[in-house]
Amino acid sequence: MEKIVISVDTMGGDRGPGEIIQGCISAAKIARHVDIVLLGPEDLIKAELDKYENLPNIRIENALEVIGMDEEPAWAVRNKKQSSIVIGNQMVREGKAQAFLSAGNTGATMAAALLIMGRIPGISRPAIVITFPTRKRHVYLLDAGANADCKPENLLEFAIMADSYLRSVIKRENPSIGLLSIGEEKAKGNELSKEAFALLERSGLNFYGNVEGGDIPRGTTDIVICDGFTGNVVLKLSEYLVKEVFSEIKEIINSSISGKIAGYLLKPALKKMIKRLDHEEYGGMLLLGVNGVCIICHGSSSAKAIKNAVLQAARAVEDGVVAKIKEDLKGTVSVNG
Repeated sequence: MEKIVISVDTMGGDRGPGEIIQGCISAAKIARHVDIVLLGPEDLIKAELDKYENLPNIRIENALEVIGMDEEPAWAVRNKKQSSIVIGNQMVREGKAQAFLSAGNTGATMAAALLIMGRIPGISRPAIVITFPTRKRHVYLLDAGANADCKPENLLEFAIMADSYLRSVIKRENPSIGLLSIGEEKAKGNELSKEAFALLERSGLNFYGNVEGGDIPRGTTDIVICDGFTGNVVLKLSEYLVKEVFSEIKEIINSSISGKIAGYLLKPALKKMIKRLDHEEYGGMLLLGVNGVCIICHGSSSAKAIKNAVLQAARAVEDGVVAKIKEDLKGTVSVNG
């Protein structure tokens, strides 16, 4: 199997480099064909690696600067050339790595990917794709926050990229695409959704039509398309609801003897549900539309989430998602109509 190189920003995230390095170690043990390059201050990374067995597919790239969570993204990318985020993206651009992963400043990660990797020809805006687990299947929503304001043409681009991603990486043939709106009828929605509907309708993609918020957890379509403002609200709300539901269940179970008995009896089912709904099981968020694989992780990502994100990046590289998007853009109706 051909070697894959993934560059990882160890200086991003709320839990410190130790958590990220631990996740990379776990991924390196599973995917021996993947070389993981740890980006950050060499001495700090070496001190963490000394806690583990030596692995041949883990190495260090010294990066002396750090882009903080509160720094203005474009300024930081232009002025901190020795930061882990900048160096990681440069490695992809120069062919020294095929993917970059960061749990750091999301804006800076996106800005660096755009400025350094560049866009895929024919894509004007990249988009963040997220995974929603449902009882039927996983649903993939984009954009989840890369673009607060969108044009109808952008939503068509998102649909083309998502279609390519699901067919090449997720192995889902002819995925159905829904446009998030306030009603199923064609005439429902604002000007953006109405114009996007018309473009999607004649795109040649498997366009289902409008879908409502409730269709996401129902798994009505494989893909849900929306602007980044709406998508990010959906993402944050769903994460909060999952946490609240789990907290409520835990509180009820611990509140009485009968609750504890019920909890014991339901334990296998609850563990299965928690695993299915836990966002850390799905790794990070893929930034589609840039000329390389870029994975954006939650700042609070645990070692498990980082491990899954590294494996997710490796699959995206193996399945050639960037090349597939480029190919599909040639065969789909022009976004300009």
